[in-house]
Amino acid sequence: MVVQSLEGVGSVQSSIDVAANPHSEDNSSPKKRRVSSRLQVKQKPQKELLVRQRVELLDDNEQGPRKKLQANVRGRQTGEVADSEELPKATDSVEKSDRVRVKETLRLFNKHYLYFVQEEEKRAVKAEAQKKASRAAKRGAKNSKKGDLKADTKVAKRPDLKALTKMNDEKEILFPSKRFGSIPGIDVGHQFYSRAEMVAVGFHSHWLNGIDYMGQSYSKGKYSNYTMPLAVAIVISGMYEDDLDNAEEVVYTGQGGHNLTGDKRQFRDQVLERGNLALKVVKYWAEKGISGFTVFKYRLKRLEGQPLLTTNQVQFINGRVPQSISEIRGLVCEDITGGLEDIAIPATNLVDDPPVAPTGYTYCKSIQVAQNVKLPTDATGCNCKGSCVDSKTCECAKLNGSDFPYVHRDGGRLIEAKDVVFECGPKCGCGPSCVNRTSQRGLKYRFEVFRTPMKGWAVRSWDFIPAGAPVCEYVGILRRTEDVDSASENYYIFDIDCLQTMKGLDGRERRSQAVCIPTVNSLERPDDQRSDNVPEYCIDAGSNGNIARFINHSCEPNLFVQCVLSSHHDIKLARVMLFAADNIPPLQELTYDYGYALDSVLGPDGKVKKMFCHCGAAGCRKRLF
Repeated sequence: MVVQSLEGVGSVQSSIDVAANPHSEDNSSPKKRRVSSRLQVKQKPQKELLVRQRVELLDDNEQGPRKKLQANVRGRQTGEVADSEELPKATDSVEKSDRVRVKETLRLFNKHYLYFVQEEEKRAVKAEAQKKASRAAKRGAKNSKKGDLKADTKVAKRPDLKALTKMNDEKEILFPSKRFGSIPGIDVGHQFYSRAEMVAVGFHSHWLNGIDYMGQSYSKGKYSNYTMPLAVAIVISGMYEDDLDNAEEVVYTGQGGHNLTGDKRQFRDQVLERGNLALKVVKYWAEKGISGFTVFKYRLKRLEGQPLLTTNQVQFINGRVPQSISEIRGLVCEDITGGLEDIAIPATNLVDDPPVAPTGYTYCKSIQVAQNVKLPTDATGCNCKGSCVDSKTCECAKLNGSDFPYVHRDGGRLIEAKDVVFECGPKCGCGPSCVNRTSQRGLKYRFEVFRTPMKGWAVRSWDFIPAGAPVCEYVGILRRTEDVDSASENYYIFDIDCLQTMKGLDGRERRSQAVCIPTVNSLERPDDQRSDNVPEYCIDAGSNGNIARFINHSCEPNLFVQCVLSSHHDIKLARVMLFAADNIPPLQELTYDYGYALDSVLGPDGKVKKMFCHCGAAGCRKRLF
């Protein structure tokens, strides 16, 4: 548990210490799926008016609600479509909330972290190759390059510490100055997944020490009335054998004398210095610990009215996912996939009476192609064998800016969102274990579809999902957009707007552009002019679809949309993948931003349609469109 400030004993807990309540309603959203945004194409006068309005909106507010990558899903949530006077005022505030700033800082940390993970993976591959070469040289000659081998195989600095160094050098630490009291945007129950994350937001200034404190350098100015040193935050990591934690108080063991090997054993006496000296509380004492060495104990009491969250409660929250079918409450379907997926996906309903299961569709695990849609021929692949390891020679890596977009860690994680990701395909020489096939491996997490009071069906994972991990592909029937315009009641349409996003049209936020588009897909071809206004193709998950069709919208989502090309290189027919934007704890609802600009959806009568947003996020825009 992290204990913040002198006054406040227990506030936030980290992953090593604490977890958020996974049943929070922060990700709720509306009931009805969205109406086709392509209807505006058929209403030219209205469209021109809307374009002018959108330009004015972007001029006034560069960070309006469309500032997310959108492969534009047209509504899968249910909700009330209402007249404008019935709707709450849409929120277009430029000022970011503290909570959003914390989330963005953690996302930036994870981006840097994964970049340095990739650097370390490259170093390890190079070191292994040199080691093999050295062994071969030793067998053939006595004069091996021992010096070079020693230099290249030394242990590298940890990627998380490199990420912190980069953030510190570029002044990206959210709250770099120490302070007494709470950190804006971090509430009781916030879950961190490493000490480094805590340092990145300024919650705790050291990646290893349990006690963070202000030293003598703080004695002047703002804190001149305090006697230094003074502790500002502590972390109970669960690694000290003498810690005690209950609902009302914490008996905290001081720092030092710990062997850091994970067995929680003390190997020497603690000393009353640095953090131990800074932690001034009403009651502290020294005693012989379980291992026979002197440890300092500090009794910390929670303030009256402070939320209760103990280490044991955190472990319970993280471990209470069902272990068998018999433990699932409200089970209405044991497997909505009918055995098509390797991992069954149950559906639960504790809302309806009588409870009902999801109906009205056929589950499919791969894209179905409409009869009038012709897929391009398979692209020429790379000549790598086994797994692609050298980004300088791999032809697929060259399309991604001469680097691989993924790291191997945790089964494959995307380093950052890109305009488009080029993966290895059927004509490549590498095998299925290649890191550049990360999104092609199907579902690997245990999902549950569950009924909600306000938004119909929703999705959550029983497993922890790390930032950058692939969650699922948006699967349905690949159609031409012109063929589904009349299907006004089909709210499961996902426009493939990779081209529009790459061009930054209609306020779309452009991403990392370190990609090389093959000449066959030149963005300036004359016949692409129609695609500038509306995507040519879409994915229809109305009658056929997978788990993605149940994922709801949120104005502060934990997933993001990523277009991926693998078998061919036609960006107008890219696969649509959903990746984790954050570290997602078990049982937290999965959501992504549907990406609508306000007043961008027209009904059959040409009038602007408006819909409530019930996502429940602190920064909710109040309207879905």
